[in-house]
Amino acid sequence: MKLALLSRAPRAYSTQRLKAAALQRGHDVRILDTLRFAIDLSGDEPDLQYRGRPLSDYDAVLPRIGNSITYFGTAVVRQFEQMDVYTPNTANGISNARDKLRATQILSRHNIDMPATAFVRNRADVRPAIERVGGAPVVIKLLEGTQGIGVILAPEIKVAEAIIETLHSTRQNVLIQRFIAESRGRDIRALVVGDRVVAAMRRSAQGDEFRSNVHRGGSVEPVELTPEYEEAAVRSAQIMGLKVAGVDMLMGSDGPLVMEVNSSPGLQGIEAATNLDVAGAIIDHIANQVGFPEIDVRQRLTVSTGYGVAELLVHGDADLVGKTLGESGLWERDITVLTLHRATTVIPNPRKNVVLEGEDRLLCFGKLEEMRSMIPQRRRRRQKVRKLPKEPIPVDAPDQTG
Repeated sequence: MKLALLSRAPRAYSTQRLKAAALQRGHDVRILDTLRFAIDLSGDEPDLQYRGRPLSDYDAVLPRIGNSITYFGTAVVRQFEQMDVYTPNTANGISNARDKLRATQILSRHNIDMPATAFVRNRADVRPAIERVGGAPVVIKLLEGTQGIGVILAPEIKVAEAIIETLHSTRQNVLIQRFIAESRGRDIRALVVGDRVVAAMRRSAQGDEFRSNVHRGGSVEPVELTPEYEEAAVRSAQIMGLKVAGVDMLMGSDGPLVMEVNSSPGLQGIEAATNLDVAGAIIDHIANQVGFPEIDVRQRLTVSTGYGVAELLVHGDADLVGKTLGESGLWERDITVLTLHRATTVIPNPRKNVVLEGEDRLLCFGKLEEMRSMIPQRRRRRQKVRKLPKEPIPVDAPDQTG
């Protein structure tokens, strides 16, 4: 396998370990500076230039994209994807993980337990938001912070309001998050590769510090995860679209609370704590998957006119409840069920003998018009665009901003 390792820190421990693990397994590996690429869209097919020359062929690419170059870095990764080069972490997955708000929105959609979180911008909304997440003390996070930087613990509501107001005045966006006191300055980092956790460690803050990051002086020790914690870590990485990820979890009173999913996890701390060859596990996964490049399913399946991807919800009182997929009539209507989501369970490529239940969500590919007809609240006919009223904005209309 010929592997491109995208990194702006060729001497960093993680970069060197990944290179060494690839060489030990007989692979050809090159460390390429992400910022030295040029995206070439002038020809018939998508291509890349590197240091002013056409890029040679690669079987796979492993991106280590730093925070400061997220936009350009993900553009380069996306170009590799368009060239059908395998990457364990897609551009979309990296972008999702890098924005803490976007990540929280995506994970919450899939019932991943997380600390209560709020996002506001108006000064008048700050105090109600703090109260909604449980009141002070409260954690304030910059959306693009890393390694514990930009994470502040505010002990009182007035202090939290002052901090948030100051950050907003500098055009910083912040999350307001519940402080999980029972974690006592400890969290768990699980390193997910593919569909399993290959290593895990517990990080503990030092002294009065509540942030357990190694870069903040935290100590680490290996830990055996319970199935509950392992499932939370793997599901979170998969939901974000990452095959290699570091998933940080707090130990809540009712189980794991996912804090963050990192698309470029550092390897030094976890390899030292567990004495496991995490870099080797990553390289082995890439070698096993190199023939199956990640593709944008929606992009590929919606190029045919009249066909597309949609999610259908089986309402509790729908006629489909109690019927099997084979009896549902979907196939006769040229609709193929790709996956069935039931609570936190995902059934890929479900068989026709699967019995449908209320609140099942079906990810389908097929005729869009047929799928639209199965959503009762939507009209099948396209509504006509009405003419503009003589008075588009009535003079005496009340001002209802917000």
